[in-house]
Amino acid sequence: MAGKGPHCSFVLLAEFDIDSGAQLTYQFPQPLGTDEGLLANLMLPDGAERHLEDWTIFFLNQTPFNTIAPVLALETESSDNQSNGEEGRPELLYVLNLVRTKHDKSVRRGAVVKAMAICTRHPFIQIFKPVLLLALDDYFAHPSQECLTRLFDAINSMNISAAPALTRSEKLIMRASERKDIFAEKFATHVAPLPLKAAHKTTGSNGSHSSEDGILISARARSTTTASDPNPTHSSSPSDSSFSLGGSAVWVNDDSVLIDGQVGVAIGAGPGSVGGVSLSGSSVLTSRGRRSTDASSNSSHAYSGGAIPTSSDPHLRSGISKDTHFFQTSIAYKGHTLPIKLPLATFPEEVGEYSLIQLIQTFSTPLITISGPLHPHLHTNGILTHPIIILFNALVTGKRILFLGHNIPAGQVANYVLSACALGSGCGAVLRGFIERSFPYAGLAGGEDWVTTPAYIAGVTNPIFETSGSWDLLMDIGTARVVVHKDIHISFPTTMAPPALVNTMIPRPIKAENSTGSEDDIQRIATRDGKDGNQKSEFAARQDSLDNMFIEDLISAITSHFGETLVRMRFTEYVVRFVRLAARYEELAVGSTKLGCASAPFLDGSLGSGIVFPDEAVAFKELTANASRIEGWRRTKSYQYYVQDFKKYRATAAIQGFDLSHQLLRLRLVKNLPDAEVELIVRSIADNLRTYEQIVELLAFMPPHTGGLQPLSFCLFHHQESIREATVDVFNELRQNPVGVIFLQALNHFQRYAYVRQAHARESRMKDLSHGLAPPPHLVSRTPSNRSEVSLGGT
Repeated sequence: MAGKGPHCSFVLLAEFDIDSGAQLTYQFPQPLGTDEGLLANLMLPDGAERHLEDWTIFFLNQTPFNTIAPVLALETESSDNQSNGEEGRPELLYVLNLVRTKHDKSVRRGAVVKAMAICTRHPFIQIFKPVLLLALDDYFAHPSQECLTRLFDAINSMNISAAPALTRSEKLIMRASERKDIFAEKFATHVAPLPLKAAHKTTGSNGSHSSEDGILISARARSTTTASDPNPTHSSSPSDSSFSLGGSAVWVNDDSVLIDGQVGVAIGAGPGSVGGVSLSGSSVLTSRGRRSTDASSNSSHAYSGGAIPTSSDPHLRSGISKDTHFFQTSIAYKGHTLPIKLPLATFPEEVGEYSLIQLIQTFSTPLITISGPLHPHLHTNGILTHPIIILFNALVTGKRILFLGHNIPAGQVANYVLSACALGSGCGAVLRGFIERSFPYAGLAGGEDWVTTPAYIAGVTNPIFETSGSWDLLMDIGTARVVVHKDIHISFPTTMAPPALVNTMIPRPIKAENSTGSEDDIQRIATRDGKDGNQKSEFAARQDSLDNMFIEDLISAITSHFGETLVRMRFTEYVVRFVRLAARYEELAVGSTKLGCASAPFLDGSLGSGIVFPDEAVAFKELTANASRIEGWRRTKSYQYYVQDFKKYRATAAIQGFDLSHQLLRLRLVKNLPDAEVELIVRSIADNLRTYEQIVELLAFMPPHTGGLQPLSFCLFHHQESIREATVDVFNELRQNPVGVIFLQALNHFQRYAYVRQAHARESRMKDLSHGLAPPPHLVSRTPSNRSEVSLGGT
């Protein structure tokens, strides 16, 4: 992850002079070669003297006006930020600026205002805040260029060479997981397995994790115990072959060696949890995963009270990171060692510490006002379109967006701009092209440059920009106003598809098998309040629109104290759904699409592809509601970027030959799937899980908040044996990797036991066949209990 080039490219120092205004005092290690007055005014924002301290963010190399031209060329790497390096543009530089006001009655105007900034190629600029604080304190105490030199050297001495570089799929898995040991194996270098005694841990009441209960057994540990204790005592059965399932024992055959002893580890308790393996026959788990009182915690014959080590156990990895979402490093500055937590799952469209929760709460208050004309690109639900949806629509359709924060610190305004960029891009995981046209803090200096940038996203503190009229959507942070410009129809004429084309999108809307709507309901989607159907459908307003329900779900989650992670994941899903809808719209409008796989149903033994709708009513609703903003998006640069990205993804995807997302959505959303389709889906997935890259690509489509492996786990209970066997094949491949083990651990007790039971049964059959001990077929009943003769109506 270290790459080439320094972490810090430049350090800047600006001061406010009462006679000459903002002045750029120092540029280290060399002049940037751009307008010094612009840099000084960006570092000393309007109203900075009213705040004791403020953080601001701005970018360089965006426009010709702020593109740097240093005398000595910078050593840079080929950036992961795909929006740079194209069309011969230099790499984007992120600038983190700290401005501080110190009151001093001995100086004119009674205050001293200074600002220090660092220019870096890393989007996670927030990690440099602690050292920048120390450096500015140092400069106030001893003002000289040596302070800039020390800061420059300290940051560039930060060592991140051991930080793992994650692929896109790995980042998606990591950001969706709250497990602090996710991908822990990537932090290990050369880790020797711990001996049994070294892995021993005494169990206390606070040493259990209720989410880690499970089915536990270890053949290797049992064999070790048998060797150390030739006369083990069994309190419940002559056989020690049992699975402990939440305190209850489920007995199996005497020769139940669970594959190779690894399945018990893989499906059992996670790192740090109580083992629950009854090697002496006297230990069981309580319902909360704690060992019962008859288990001796200092037995020498077992992992008594200890955690069963897995490949993701923190005791088995060399790193000391308490949370693998971050890489732990440090920066040394003037005798102070500052711990640094480097985020590993950041995408280039995510800059700084943005907060979608803050953005949603600010523009979801009951006192919010929305004014201006209705436009089909923005108001996808007429007058009832939520402000956050209006903002999203403006982002994807390339409108000029202005965040105004009068008398609000510039740093807070900048965070709203960065949050909006993350909102439009699906938290950086789906779309791109937003950061390159964003100006987190913009002022009067250089205003003629950023104002003329197409589809800019800017944050300002000066209310004069509201009267300038050079914006399409105004988001007033202080007063919670959302204003659509009165001339938006002149700037962006309506590009709605002709009615004849819209009518061909969906066949005559008939009630599908699992539809909950009716023809009357569908007809009312295209009208306002059930009035004349000749009204324009783009201004239809429904309280129960899909977008409104989505925002209500988010607000409810935030009210229930769900974290930022869930909100980000939900918006990522929202943007993914929008893109797949756009692909379907393109197919119907122009006959083909470059945004996704062509839509096709399951037919004649061939898997389907494209977006999945539960029924035709939902399909009609979604396509009708999204048609206008899709048309607007197709004319933007973000659309062009996505076409390029999808083409690259199709060429480099680890799982080829079928639309993986479509198959998983079919399992998750559609009722009464044909058995033949279920079997082909599961078998196709099983046949394409041969490499680590294929496994993480599958898991990236199954985040925990959507149920994880649950859609596949239901196939373990299918009435067809071939489907159950294929599902076992999938899970067997997953358990070969630590990240797959974590996903398997997230299944509930019944799902885990179903897998372990069937995997063990298969192993037993294979063993019997290899020894010629297989019973005659007519003596073997392999019909699951949920498909018994009685349940099938037999006698």
